[in-house]
Amino acid sequence: MKFDTLRNSALAKDLSDSEIRKVAGLFGEKRLEEGKTVFVENMAGENLYLIGQGTVQISRMVAEGDERTLVILAPEDVFGEMAIVEEAPRSATARVAENAILLILKRGDFETLCDQDPALGLKLMRNIVRTFTRRLRDNQEEYREMLLWSQKTEKL
Repeated sequence: MKFDTLRNSALAKDLSDSEIRKVAGLFGEKRLEEGKTVFVENMAGENLYLIGQGTVQISRMVAEGDERTLVILAPEDVFGEMAIVEEAPRSATARVAENAILLILKRGDFETLCDQDPALGLKLMRNIVRTFTRRLRDNQEEYREMLLWSQKTEKL
């Protein structure tokens, strides 16, 4: 499952089958039931997640006690990718919307890969950055509307 899920994801762009096998070997696997929280906004992050099965809702707090869904992710989608690039708090909350199998890449394992195989580490990093920037572009208008809505509710 790891190999096929990874091969069909944006993380595997321009990777050979042998490179995909090597990267797939770094991923752990976790099963989570619907409603379980993967991580919470502002908590420390250390893992990138790849959905093997199920769906995950990504949301953000826009006002005290008011959470807004940003996107629902499906199999082969990646989330939490910035946690392996930098040590910063999570920018959103991730909850399982439908029973899921998540493939997990830890920051330490990614860093070891980059040290041991810099060319493969660079390819993977490019794909992580592409995923992140594509998501930013795709959600730029929705994010802007959410910020404007948040500002309006704060004034009330």
